[in-house]
Parts: sequence; structure tokens; C-alpha cells
Amino acid sequence: MTAIYLEVGAKKAIAAAIEWPGWCRSGKTVEAAQQALSAVADRYAVVAARAGQTFAPDDLQVVAEVAGNATTDFGAPAIAIASDMAPRDVATARRHVALLQAAWDLFDVALAESPAELRVGPRGGGRMRDEIAAHVVEAERMYARKVGVRHKPFSFADGAALAAHRAAVIAVLAQPTTGESVAAGDWPQAYATRRITWHVVDHLWEL
Repeated sequence: MTAIYLEVGAKKAIAAAIEWPGWCRSGKTVEAAQQALSAVADRYAVVAARAGQTFAPDDLQVVAEVAGNATTDFGAPAIAIASDMAPRDVATARRHVALLQAAWDLFDVALAESPAELRVGPRGGGRMRDEIAAHVVEAERMYARKVGVRHKPFSFADGAALAAHRAAVIAVLAQPTTGESVAAGDWPQAYATRRITWHVVDHLWEL
């Protein structure tokens, strides 16, 4: 059994695997979100393999459901679930951040191999390669503040700043936790790992 949870908004639903950060998809309905999650299992397996982990999901079982918000309706996971506030041991924390690191590694490779001008859809729109990189860095910098990691704005091309940022994020997320947030209003580490990894993977696949 592979445990997943559902985040249900007014316009969209999200299905996400609890123990596989980054394996998360949205759809217009709960059923569509679960189908989308299953459809990208092979693609997510590449991330797991990069992290040195065996990914062999079996039957998806919904173990939690939470009400979403406007961010959910935009297609992004926005709500922590009860298990995110449970204690997390160091082995689990390190396994999860290994998946985040793998997502970063694959994103860097995809970015280096992608042309500056990306193919647009039949209706146009979308971002070019460098715009995607800038968006990922800035969003992640904002996410990191939710676990107490603060850096001034920097560009993806600033390798030293990027490495320092990622190392600081890993240093926090790889720690065992009682499940409490770093500070009031901030994110529990389990949710932060899942949200940050989802965002990297989502744009990795965009590239």
C-alpha cells in the first residue's frame, strides 16, 4: 500500500504521496488528481533512482483528506496534514531530503541541456528556460523562509549563493523533528520538504 492524501479545493484537487516528496499531481476532480499521480509514476521513478531509492508503488490508498484553498485551486499543494506534525526520525528526514537533492540535481541537468528558447504550446504562453530557473530560485527562497532559512535575492547563475542556499535548506530539513514548526506560522519540516520538492519536480518536468 502506498499512502497518499488528497487536498480538495473548490476548483482543483491534489493527490500526493506522503512518503515520496515530489510525487504530487493536481486535477479538476479527486479522481483526475489520482489518475494524474499514477500517470507520472514512471517519471518520478527517475527522481527516486537518482536518490538511490527503490520506487515500486503498489495500490494507492487515501489515508487523509484536507480542505484546500486558493493555492490549491492554482494547482499547488498548500495544506499540511496531521502526520506532518508527528515526530520524524533522522532516517526518514534524510531519506526525504535525498529525494529533494535528487530533484535539484536533475533540474540542474535539465536546465543545462535545455535551449534558452523553449517550445511553446499551441496557444503560446509559458516561460523560457531562464525564466523558469529564476522562478524556481525565487519561489524556493520564499519557501525556505518558512523553515527559518533566509537569504537575500540571488540568481540561479550565482553558483555559490545557490549552493549555500541549498545546503542551509538541507541542514534544516535533514534533522529529526518533534513535528513542531520552526516558528509560529511556519511550516513543519515534513510539509516543507514535500512542498519544495514538488516545486522543483514540477518545473523539472516543465523543462
